[in-house]
Amino acid sequence: MDILTINDRPGEYPNSYYAATATPPGPYPQAEGEISADVCVVGAGFSGLSAALHLAEQGLDVVLLEASRVGFGASGRNGGQLSGGQRVEQPELEKNFGLERAKILWDIGQDSVALVKALIARGKIDCGLTPGIIHADHRARFTAETAEYVEHMRKVYGAEEISFLDKEAIRHEVGSPDYYSGSLNMGAAHLHPLRYAFGLAKMAVAAGVRIFEMSRMTGFDKGAMVKVRTEKAVVGAKHLVLGLNGYHNNIEPELSSRVMPINNYIVVTEPLSEDFAKSLIRNNYAVADSRFVVNYFRLTEDRRMLFGGGETYNYRFPDDIAATVRKPMLEIYPQLRDTRIDYAWGGTLAITRSRLPHFYRADRNILSMSGFSGHGVGMATIAGKIAADAIANQAGRFDIMSEIPNATFPGGPAMRLPLLAVAMTWYAMRDRL
Repeated sequence: MDILTINDRPGEYPNSYYAATATPPGPYPQAEGEISADVCVVGAGFSGLSAALHLAEQGLDVVLLEASRVGFGASGRNGGQLSGGQRVEQPELEKNFGLERAKILWDIGQDSVALVKALIARGKIDCGLTPGIIHADHRARFTAETAEYVEHMRKVYGAEEISFLDKEAIRHEVGSPDYYSGSLNMGAAHLHPLRYAFGLAKMAVAAGVRIFEMSRMTGFDKGAMVKVRTEKAVVGAKHLVLGLNGYHNNIEPELSSRVMPINNYIVVTEPLSEDFAKSLIRNNYAVADSRFVVNYFRLTEDRRMLFGGGETYNYRFPDDIAATVRKPMLEIYPQLRDTRIDYAWGGTLAITRSRLPHFYRADRNILSMSGFSGHGVGMATIAGKIAADAIANQAGRFDIMSEIPNATFPGGPAMRLPLLAVAMTWYAMRDRL
């Protein structure tokens, strides 16, 4: 099954709000013939664009291959939430890895937010960067745990930007009876992810990166000079960086066994009046809730509700994405029942069993970063920089991330997705308890 083409046409962005409100750079040429470079980067999402940019700024000759268009995959389709830390909360990281390693992982996550903000400022990227993300508790029993978490983060990590929201406070911020408490992170932010990706591409080209679109990698040969094959070209490079995430298509066994592609969906409504929009989210924060299958939502710059929810664990998108997402949206905001949906689209992200990214070396000169598990706006961006640093003989953070144990998904290629679907159905049932 070809993940790249089963739901989309290569070279055509989805009918998304993001694609409708962004002007793509390029188009860039298709790779042809014999090409040489110091580094070949595969995948023009956040991780690949960041790696290419930072490598070029070190003075290296960089070729970036993209199977479709810049930002075509998850990087251009996600909820646009730039969260700090890791996908897994710090108390769990402390339990699994100890406080010292948990603090290192926290610092990497915080640095990812700072890096994105710095790149946006440096590149003058117009992507609607807006501060504030709320984590909303959909059950009253989570309130005490959230209050303890906020106190712990402020005391142990100095995270003064995180504050606790009681029932009155969260219902003041989020106009829904579905939530009982939560936390507000003013260090986090939300943005237009496709415009951000396009801005990174422009910065990379200005730094000397050669971007080739419609240039899908069909395989690579290891060696002192890596040979990367596409349909019409062979790229020879001293180093290879793989930024494939959910679009690995089993091209590398290590990825396919530990990084699972899943699909997630978003709708965007018609524009809302200012008063109605403020009644839904008072201060224009983004929101993600405590369900295992997360609902996440925010207002766009032109006051539309952007709502993400629903996951599927087969390769095909549902026939009616709008209906799939409308159901959880109306559970939270029944007042949107008569509001028109203008855009609905799906995307393929990648998860790991640990919900932490999977960094690894396929060979001494081949680096891979994938499996950002819905936390990729910041972490994929810094993953690219971490890979660039590793190639420049500063591999400390790459080695730290590669030491995270990411177990294989059970079942082998044939049963991996069905077993995951069974597990996720159980978690979805638990959300309703």
